[in-house]
Amino acid sequence: MLSPVTSPRLHLNTLFILDNAGRILSTREPDPTPGPLFSLVRGPAGCAWAVHADVPHTVAAHLDRLAAQEPPIDDLSIEPVHSDRYKMLLGCEDTLNLFAGPAFSFPNHIPQPDNVQIIKDERLLTRHFRGWRPGELAEGRAPMWAVFEDGAPVSICFCARRSDVAAEAGLETATPFRGRGYAAHVTAAWALSMRAAGLIPLYSTAWDNHASRAVARKLGLHPYAANWSLSLR
Repeated sequence: MLSPVTSPRLHLNTLFILDNAGRILSTREPDPTPGPLFSLVRGPAGCAWAVHADVPHTVAAHLDRLAAQEPPIDDLSIEPVHSDRYKMLLGCEDTLNLFAGPAFSFPNHIPQPDNVQIIKDERLLTRHFRGWRPGELAEGRAPMWAVFEDGAPVSICFCARRSDVAAEAGLETATPFRGRGYAAHVTAAWALSMRAAGLIPLYSTAWDNHASRAVARKLGLHPYAANWSLSLR
């Protein structure tokens, strides 16, 4: 059964910072991006959506009216009823990027892995990972849990986005170390630490990210909603 705390609205509010009118201002990240033009989250519990603050008011109002007509869904893989009209309102299809994928909640019982360590210094990541800068953990990526090999982290899970209520997992495993089950271990450790901090751990991915969906299956995660978002290329 769907937990009352996991809902499309919770997912939307965890991903994005919204203004007082419910419009998207940015993503919830240490280095935020503008976020999508339109994001629709649907599930058995209902639907939630938001339009970016930069979208003209008349277009935003039309998107709101259409999104309000979307029904709750049990099959998370189906397209939104008005998918073509959303695209038409926001521009030519070749100017838009579509993201679609499931969102998951964690089961009540998560086994505690015994082969993980917490990371507090981004410099430990330099052997196998790229793009990390000093200070990201302190700015909101922490806690980060890792599996180590030969003294260096090879699989990591951290806060991709975080609000005062919930946090979404960010997961990365260095290419030579994939397929060993490490991703499930670090994700379990991260989720347990989120709960200990009083936050709801969430996990989401794209439909075509089969490796990430395999981690969700291995951990017994529950799919409670699906995200469908349009951004500019």
